[in-house]
Amino acid sequence: MKKLSIVICVFNEEPNILPLAAEIQNALNGLDFEAIFVDDGSTDGTRDEIMKIDDERFQLVELKRNYGQSSALQAGIDHAEGEYIVLIDGDLQNDPADIPGMLEKAEREGWDMVAGVRANRRDGMFLRKVPSKIANYIIRKSTGTKMKDLGCTLKIFTNESIKSIHIYGELHRFIPVLLALEGFVRLTQMDVNHRSRQHGKSKYNLSRTTKVISDLLLMLFFKQYLQKPIHFFGQLGIITLGLGMIINFYMLILKILGNDIWGKPLLLLGILLVMGGIQFITIGILAEIQMRTYYEGQGKTPYRVHRVRLTKKR
Repeated sequence: MKKLSIVICVFNEEPNILPLAAEIQNALNGLDFEAIFVDDGSTDGTRDEIMKIDDERFQLVELKRNYGQSSALQAGIDHAEGEYIVLIDGDLQNDPADIPGMLEKAEREGWDMVAGVRANRRDGMFLRKVPSKIANYIIRKSTGTKMKDLGCTLKIFTNESIKSIHIYGELHRFIPVLLALEGFVRLTQMDVNHRSRQHGKSKYNLSRTTKVISDLLLMLFFKQYLQKPIHFFGQLGIITLGLGMIINFYMLILKILGNDIWGKPLLLLGILLVMGGIQFITIGILAEIQMRTYYEGQGKTPYRVHRVRLTKKR
């Protein structure tokens, strides 16, 4: 097993490939590493530039189309074999010279993840820095994570920790939360260098905001109810069903007293609440079955053991 695997996702980064490869070679001189470029369906000469790298430690994983950053990262992680796995952007804004220090910190102090924090971020204020700070604050407060810069791709993980999760959709921002859900809580961060983009165009835009909010809701559900979805849907169902039954009972009393209740909005509300309550409870039961299939079908456990030690030497 190699010491280090570097996963670099690229999409139309043709002018950045060779300079980044040279920086990785210089920064990791003397380390046993492999570098995996994942081409996420580029339409320029990115693939050709990667194939020009004259170093057997570099390899290319070509995806058939553009799947997005999360899927591309997952493809690279799946192909990585190192004891430690590094994620880094392919636009030269992350500095490969930070990797040895992060690796040394992870090894010396036994961290499952060391995340980079862009201390002096070289991005636009209103389109990048401000939205990022707001998003990071909301995610920290909502999920309980202490990571300052969830948007910084530069991170290093143990092989065991990063391969314990799967990254779907746009969940690459929530990797620390996913790791914590799997029981990997030895997570830390350190300041890293950040550089302004010199070549190519940024793939970031504000349209990602709604995706981040949707993923945040998913993370909150996972954090609270992944192992007990019936507690979420069941409570909603019981409350909704109870309100519906109270309304319908009231309408029944009015009917007995001779009042005409047909077509009354309150009657329709009562019927809808009863039907909605039954559906919530049914969804909760189905989610419980899915949760058990998730754990038992893959041999997973709802806990992770850190270590087992004898209390007395034999």
